Amino acid sequence: MCGITGIYAYNEVGRFSMINLLAANNALAHRGPDAGLLFDHNRCGLGHRRLAVIDLSSDANQPMTDPTGRYTIVFNGEIYNFRALRAALEGRSAKFRTQSDTEVLLQWLIAHGTEGLQHLHGFFAFALYDAAEESLLLARDRMGIKPLVWYEDEDKFLFASEINGLLAFRIPRRLDRASIAQYFQLHYIPAPYTALQNVYKLPPGCYMRLKGRNRETKQWYALPERQGTFTGSYEAACKELFRLMKQSVAERMVADVPLGTFLSGGIDSSVVTGLAKQLKADLQTFSIGYADEPFFDETHYAEMVARHFGTHHHTFKLRNDDLFAAVENILPLMGEPFADSSAIPYYILSQKTRKQVTVALSGDGADELFAGYQKYRAEWMIRNNAWQPQLAKLLSPLLQHLPQSRNSTWANRFRRMQRLAEAARMNPQERYWFLTAFMPEKTVLGMLQTIDSEEVISEVMRRKAALTQTVTGSDLNEILLADTRLVLPNDMLHKADSMSMAHALEVRVPFLDHRVVEFALSLPAEYKINARLNKRIVQDAFRSFLPAALYNRPKKGFEVPLLTAFRTEWRNLLENKLLSDDFIREQGVFKPDYIRNLKKSLFESNSVEQNHVWAIMVFQSWWQRLGMNLAAETEEE
Repeated sequence: MCGITGIYAYNEVGRFSMINLLAANNALAHRGPDAGLLFDHNRCGLGHRRLAVIDLSSDANQPMTDPTGRYTIVFNGEIYNFRALRAALEGRSAKFRTQSDTEVLLQWLIAHGTEGLQHLHGFFAFALYDAAEESLLLARDRMGIKPLVWYEDEDKFLFASEINGLLAFRIPRRLDRASIAQYFQLHYIPAPYTALQNVYKLPPGCYMRLKGRNRETKQWYALPERQGTFTGSYEAACKELFRLMKQSVAERMVADVPLGTFLSGGIDSSVVTGLAKQLKADLQTFSIGYADEPFFDETHYAEMVARHFGTHHHTFKLRNDDLFAAVENILPLMGEPFADSSAIPYYILSQKTRKQVTVALSGDGADELFAGYQKYRAEWMIRNNAWQPQLAKLLSPLLQHLPQSRNSTWANRFRRMQRLAEAARMNPQERYWFLTAFMPEKTVLGMLQTIDSEEVISEVMRRKAALTQTVTGSDLNEILLADTRLVLPNDMLHKADSMSMAHALEVRVPFLDHRVVEFALSLPAEYKINARLNKRIVQDAFRSFLPAALYNRPKKGFEVPLLTAFRTEWRNLLENKLLSDDFIREQGVFKPDYIRNLKKSLFESNSVEQNHVWAIMVFQSWWQRLGMNLAAETEEE
């Protein structure tokens, strides 16, 4: 796993930007501390920061060029079946000088072109330059585990693993106003858009080809549209899931560096850990606990699983001060606003884990595939006419007068009941967006000055419609498919990549092997959730494999206690800098009255939603760090 960047110039003016290639590569140094090299040929420049995982020799450094000198690749990720692909190539007389998966990928693409993408098992983002044709091919893995962003103007095309890599090329910094509206709704910005105009994410399962000024994007892999096609028994499905996961974990154990697993004590990470332990006797496992929030601390489950499988376990107990201190390091990493506060403990866990291993397996992805979240429980109850939504609707007039926030146990219960009541009155598309978003459009419209035209509002609604069009109410599987396309790559996988790679830690996700994903989507919805169980098939398939105490145990989750920091160590920053009246007026993004009322609620009552304040704080910090200026943007337009 590494960091990649590059430039493809359309003319001599574009080639002049090549002087920034080193700076762009250095901006990704945290992703690859082991080597940092550049390549330059006519109209193309490539940069690579290496985290050595397979074949640690310098011969495996990148950019890597084939023996003919025609093809050069920069590659971020791992190809797990590279040995099988290598054997196939050697059968056709191919010669290799390294033991790396990079050289196999290079030779495979030379031999098979984009058709060869279908044979790759793994996660990746790469750029392949053809010096003879002066063409550039970029591609991203099926699920969007590895990131790839790009920028284009009349003179050049730029790409990088992170937006900060593009910013090093000194690109214009103009706000995409529709993206910011979606950010405050979702706390992330869905692909292909970003917070900046003319900067885009290459969607999962897509490749892009450039030759001269011609640029085309094609989708080489798509998640299956038809769900619930599996016709076998539930028992057969359980056995098949166990087999597929065992196969997936085995593929992901290949490494020439120390390897371990994240172990939260939940069922997903426990499954991955148990299967990994069968293949690695000295497996190390890592979990994070909360010394100041004992109600949310579940490390005793992780330690129980570690004892059950006999792993060498490490528990890190965090205090709130540890969480707050990490924020100062996290905010500068963000090339665009991203407000999933669970990124904070993920960052710390990655930091501490990296001191022991270079690769960690995680249980990410299982919740979206197998219906693990509470919002799926709400959707199931509404679709099955359960009593809970009916009761919530009856109590709704009373709930409206009770405190609702995530800041306390009862306020959170009232909040969830009220959301259930509101969701039960909506059609499937409206309900999907409502349960996915943190803030409704009406609130965003009352908050932002930047949604100041029918054109912007229309674009916001167009994007929303595109993201919800597959939700028809026909089957609960469609909700899982929608989340696998939206939430998984744009929130969960972005968090995992950015927070782990901040410490040059490679995180592998066995539940997102494409064969596991396709199998999960083929299962009937009732195999995943019923009146009693979320993630039903995962629980049953591995019931005898895991400690009995894990079966159907309640999942507490964890809410980072940001409200405390807002009112103490960050109060001066918020009041006198990020949310000061002068700055808000000068900035021109937020409506001043909205921010004044927000500060009053934050500092004088307990009615404010802490995740909303966090989203604003992240945005303001990003804005100031990038030196954004709406007035300058207007002048340029």
